[in-house]
Amino acid sequence: MARPTRAEIDFDALRHNLAVARQAAPNSRIMAVVKANAYGHGLERVVQSLTDADGFGVACLEEALVIREAGVDKPVTLLEGFFEPDELLTISQEQLTLTLHHPWQIEALAKSELPQPVDVWLKIDTGMHRLGFQLDEAAEWQKKLEQLPQVASVGLMSHLACADSREDIHTANQLALFQQQTAASSLDKTLANSGGLLGWQETHLNWVRPGLMLYGISPFPETTGEQLGLKPAMTLRTKLISVRDLPAGSEIGYGATWTCPEPMRVGVAAVGYGDGYPRHAETGTPVLVNGHRAQLIGRVSMDMISLDLRGVPDAVIGDEVVLWGKGLPVEEVARHATTIPYELVCSVAPRVRIQTHGEVVLPPDTVGTVNVGC
Repeated sequence: MARPTRAEIDFDALRHNLAVARQAAPNSRIMAVVKANAYGHGLERVVQSLTDADGFGVACLEEALVIREAGVDKPVTLLEGFFEPDELLTISQEQLTLTLHHPWQIEALAKSELPQPVDVWLKIDTGMHRLGFQLDEAAEWQKKLEQLPQVASVGLMSHLACADSREDIHTANQLALFQQQTAASSLDKTLANSGGLLGWQETHLNWVRPGLMLYGISPFPETTGEQLGLKPAMTLRTKLISVRDLPAGSEIGYGATWTCPEPMRVGVAAVGYGDGYPRHAETGTPVLVNGHRAQLIGRVSMDMISLDLRGVPDAVIGDEVVLWGKGLPVEEVARHATTIPYELVCSVAPRVRIQTHGEVVLPPDTVGTVNVGC
């Protein structure tokens, strides 16, 4: 019998969330961001399910090649560009789109011999100060790119630092700077991530780049995806492997950090930080046992967690436990673990079985390659 921990990936939810993005930005093309193994959901299967996307965004060449090998010929943008000049030949051959954020990349591109020119995005730093050309030098580099025979087309890109807060002035400031820099240009432009797409209509421009929202997760800390009309694309499940009645005073788990305040029923579920469940989840972190709320008690172990079953008196060995997903927002679990939902869904371990449309399969070998060098 296989270990019961599994991640259920809901293709219908993915498509629903893409439709929500399309409805929110009907005049923009959608670059679906599928980096980091599609936020832990499986790169190849997610791309093949999002057939209505206009293109895809990834972090590195390895991820882009998984998409091309899956037979997808839509635009694929390398959001960090290339890391070594010798990648440029493959990028050209596979007709991938480059994001260029530093002079060395443009200089390397200018020296390259490519079988066909490539499309590029020039990344402009409007205030995040992570990647991108300074405002006072962007126009000069844009002109150089437009003159290169290695370049087929140029677009203009920036990234929002604080779009997860709908009241933060930074987004309005970044938008104003980007518009000031690009107003005279007829080139394609892109600025909005999930937060911008759902919270700042003015940032939509020619392309929008939804990531987190595609997986049913809210970009805003004060809301859940469900409250925004999204559906969770991943549900992490396991089963109870032990149910015991323990006396008052029983100390639970490593470090004896929690003590039973009264005689009570305690369950053990087959999941732990070895599966990607957050080690720092605190006592009180919610789970669902047969659809009823219960809570974590004591420390998370590598392979197991202990649960307070006083609210689920009929629970027995083999009953299903939902860690996050349908019925239990991953945003809520992340708050109890003092982390963000991105980290939880991206951290599901390779040993966790993937279930799609009721069929249990091992993650495809190609998915593992996306972790190389990015």
